[in-house]
Amino acid sequence: MDIGLHIAKFNWPGAPGSIAPALARAAAAADEAGFSMLSVMDHLWQLDWMGDPSEEMLEAYTTLGYLAAHTKRIPLLAFVTAVTYREPGLLAKAVTTLDVLSGGRAWLGIGAGFYEAETTGLGLPLHPTAERFERLEEALAIMNQMWSDSEEPFAGRHYQLGRTLNSPQPLTRPRPPILIAGGGEKKTLRLVAQYADACNIPGNADVARKLSVLRQHCDDVGRDYDSIKKTVIGRLDPGPRGEKADEVLGELAGLAKLGVNHVQTQVIGVQDVTPLEVFAETIIPEAAKL
Repeated sequence: MDIGLHIAKFNWPGAPGSIAPALARAAAAADEAGFSMLSVMDHLWQLDWMGDPSEEMLEAYTTLGYLAAHTKRIPLLAFVTAVTYREPGLLAKAVTTLDVLSGGRAWLGIGAGFYEAETTGLGLPLHPTAERFERLEEALAIMNQMWSDSEEPFAGRHYQLGRTLNSPQPLTRPRPPILIAGGGEKKTLRLVAQYADACNIPGNADVARKLSVLRQHCDDVGRDYDSIKKTVIGRLDPGPRGEKADEVLGELAGLAKLGVNHVQTQVIGVQDVTPLEVFAETIIPEAAKL
């Protein structure tokens, strides 16, 4: 079981002035502690079930570039980008740039999007659900084309690109890994089987059922189910001194039995670094044995 770090809050004491140095410390500590992935949300407002929308929130790809400069080995991604927030050509270029500047550590995290308050407030598009999934599939096709040797035009229903030139190409070949988030059984998990290196199943979903559906989609398209990383996102709390480590490891063991092999976790007090050291001492080495 791999453990990644997800940073979803920046309303730390002294913000906004404290954010940059605290984020740099946390990123370096996560890198050193052995976390397998480092992510930030691709939102411009805080999610309303996680806090007040007016809480401090950073733009994802600017933040990931900053994190790349303060880490050495850990993979980086937005968890996850709403497909309609950036045109696919621009998104491919942003992830490529992150990959080149990080030395080949970028992932693409992507989904159909959902946060209506944010999109309405800032004038961003939020198309009807069916259209968002059509756009998601076209965007995945476009980015795969841009991360290939082809510069041919792309003519889709929603996107038209006259020349899919992408120079430089990513360092990661044949392309940066792709994570698709969501548990939709007819569309999202089918797209995972066709395009993705990892899925992310919502924590409140029937994980075993979703993974069974994904396996069927893989069979249908001739994909090796075991080649896909199965992830969930949540919050693991081993306690300030690791006193609840056994409880956390029990939770991880339960997820492993369902077929999950990666948990992307928020960490309370991440800006103070000490909780990351607790993970390095009590959780990460033991989780690797599951």
